[in-house]
Amino acid sequence: MLAIDFGPEGVVVVAGRFDASQCPAAQAFLDRVDGTVTLDCGKLDYISSAGLGVLLKTQKRLLAQGGKLRLAGMNRHILDIFQYSGFDQIFEIEPAR
Repeated sequence: MLAIDFGPEGVVVVAGRFDASQCPAAQAFLDRVDGTVTLDCGKLDYISSAGLGVLLKTQKRLLAQGGKLRLAGMNRHILDIFQYSGFDQIFEIEPAR
Protein backbone atom coordinates (compact mmCIF):
# COMPACT_ATOMS: atom_id res chain seq x y z
CA MET A 1 0.00 0.00 0.00
CA LEU A 2 1.24 3.48 -0.86
CA ALA A 3 0.40 6.69 0.94
CA ILE A 4 1.08 9.97 -0.88
CA ASP A 5 0.11 13.38 0.42
CA PHE A 6 1.41 16.85 1.18
CA GLY A 7 3.56 17.13 4.27
CA PRO A 8 5.05 20.15 6.01
CA GLU A 9 6.15 23.11 3.88
CA GLY A 10 4.60 21.72 0.70
CA VAL A 11 6.82 18.65 0.55
CA VAL A 12 5.15 15.58 -0.96
CA VAL A 13 5.54 12.57 1.34
CA VAL A 14 5.41 9.00 0.01
CA ALA A 15 5.31 5.97 2.27
CA GLY A 16 4.95 2.24 1.72
CA ARG A 17 5.21 0.26 -1.50
CA PHE A 18 5.19 2.11 -4.83
CA ASP A 19 4.33 -0.69 -7.26
CA ALA A 20 2.19 -1.03 -10.39
CA SER A 21 -1.07 -1.30 -8.46
CA GLN A 22 -0.40 2.08 -6.82
CA CYS A 23 0.70 3.94 -9.97
CA PRO A 24 -2.67 5.33 -11.11
CA ALA A 25 -3.35 7.01 -7.76
CA ALA A 26 0.22 8.29 -7.46
CA GLN A 27 0.19 9.64 -11.02
CA ALA A 28 -3.14 11.39 -10.41
CA PHE A 29 -1.70 13.05 -7.30
CA LEU A 30 1.58 14.06 -8.95
CA ASP A 31 -0.24 15.43 -12.01
CA ARG A 32 -1.58 18.18 -9.71
CA VAL A 33 1.83 19.50 -8.56
CA ASP A 34 3.76 22.29 -10.27
CA GLY A 35 7.10 24.05 -9.96
CA THR A 36 9.97 22.51 -8.04
CA VAL A 37 8.62 19.73 -5.86
CA THR A 38 10.46 17.82 -3.14
CA LEU A 39 9.39 14.21 -2.74
CA ASP A 40 10.21 12.90 0.75
CA CYS A 41 11.06 9.22 0.27
CA GLY A 42 12.11 8.57 3.87
CA LYS A 43 9.24 6.14 4.47
CA LEU A 44 9.30 4.53 1.02
CA ASP A 45 9.92 0.78 1.43
CA TYR A 46 9.87 -0.33 -2.20
CA ILE A 47 9.63 1.09 -5.71
CA SER A 48 9.02 -0.96 -8.87
CA SER A 49 9.92 -0.08 -12.43
CA ALA A 50 6.32 1.12 -12.85
CA GLY A 51 6.81 3.49 -9.90
CA LEU A 52 10.03 4.76 -11.45
CA GLY A 53 8.05 5.40 -14.64
CA VAL A 54 5.56 7.59 -12.76
CA LEU A 55 8.41 9.65 -11.31
CA LEU A 56 10.09 9.94 -14.73
CA LYS A 57 6.85 11.11 -16.38
CA THR A 58 6.37 13.68 -13.61
CA GLN A 59 9.98 14.87 -13.93
CA LYS A 60 9.65 15.36 -17.69
CA ARG A 61 6.42 17.35 -17.26
CA LEU A 62 7.87 19.56 -14.52
CA LEU A 63 11.12 20.20 -16.43
CA ALA A 64 9.11 21.30 -19.47
CA GLN A 65 7.39 23.85 -17.21
CA GLY A 66 10.63 25.12 -15.67
CA GLY A 67 10.36 23.09 -12.45
CA LYS A 68 11.72 19.74 -11.33
CA LEU A 69 11.17 16.82 -9.01
CA ARG A 70 13.71 16.65 -6.21
CA LEU A 71 13.95 13.43 -4.16
CA ALA A 72 14.95 13.41 -0.49
CA GLY A 73 15.48 11.09 2.44
CA MET A 74 15.94 7.81 0.57
CA ASN A 75 17.07 4.78 2.51
CA ARG A 76 20.03 2.79 1.17
CA HIS A 77 17.87 0.20 -0.61
CA ILE A 78 15.83 2.79 -2.53
CA LEU A 79 18.95 4.79 -3.36
CA ASP A 80 20.56 1.61 -4.74
CA ILE A 81 17.59 1.11 -7.08
CA PHE A 82 18.00 4.66 -8.40
CA GLN A 83 21.74 4.17 -8.88
CA TYR A 84 21.44 0.76 -10.59
CA SER A 85 18.78 2.10 -12.96
CA GLY A 86 20.71 5.31 -13.71
CA PHE A 87 17.84 7.40 -12.36
CA ASP A 88 20.26 9.10 -9.98
CA GLN A 89 21.44 10.98 -13.10
CA ILE A 90 17.89 12.16 -13.90
CA PHE A 91 16.83 13.41 -10.47
CA GLU A 92 18.39 15.68 -7.90
CA ILE A 93 18.68 13.46 -4.83
CA GLU A 94 19.18 15.00 -1.41
CA PRO A 95 20.85 12.76 1.15
CA ALA A 96 18.87 11.40 4.10
CA ARG A 97 19.22 13.52 7.20
